[in-house]
Amino acid sequence: MSEKPLAGQVALITGGAKRIGRSIIEKLAAEGADIVINYASSQMEAESLASEIRKLGRRALAIPANVSKKQDVQRMFQTIEREFSRLDILVNNAGMFFEADFLDITEEQWDNIMATNLKAQFLCAQAAAPLLKRNGRGHIVNISSLGGMLPWPKFTHYCVSKAGVIMLTRCLARALAPEILVNSVAPGTIQFPGEGPDEDYVRRAPLHRTGKGSDIADAVFYFVSSDFVTGQILAVDGGRSLT
Repeated sequence: MSEKPLAGQVALITGGAKRIGRSIIEKLAAEGADIVINYASSQMEAESLASEIRKLGRRALAIPANVSKKQDVQRMFQTIEREFSRLDILVNNAGMFFEADFLDITEEQWDNIMATNLKAQFLCAQAAAPLLKRNGRGHIVNISSLGGMLPWPKFTHYCVSKAGVIMLTRCLARALAPEILVNSVAPGTIQFPGEGPDEDYVRRAPLHRTGKGSDIADAVFYFVSSDFVTGQILAVDGGRSLT
């Protein structure tokens, strides 16, 4: 039996207990990676997922941390270094999303979404870089959004935070090269079982469907499998960015 492509590697996925984060974890574990699941409040889901990953024969650890807080991030990476002695892949997935009219956005809401969606990715990348460089080659994949490319008036705060992630990705690709490759996956609307269809998105997207968690996971796997792609933003959106 051939060895899995990510065998022996350790991957940290922030906000990994549910939805897109869970899909990414399942994909990377299936391809051989040991997994660190970061979560903020979803302890039950994170521990259950870690148990499932261990059944695949992989190591898995769930770590609580508010990744927009430097102290929490530092403690998380200290735990990773103690338990695994290495890190090969960081997927900055943790984020928040809510609708608000521009004139009604409060300062607190603005600060919270910038902290969760952008500052957290900066803090985790900065803390991860020494560990990633230690192995001679590492990968960072930042989850941005189609909202970082298209202006959505009801989501100005969100769009600005994700546009920041896109520029952060490009800057880090230059700053951390050649040892660390940094890319971003920009999801369109991703829906999970039990959620009602986004009919407007389906109508506008050339592929006439919303995405699945596995669509994003496959894109992440592409980036962490590549040794010659960095600084790229991959829209996984069924062509919605074309319309």
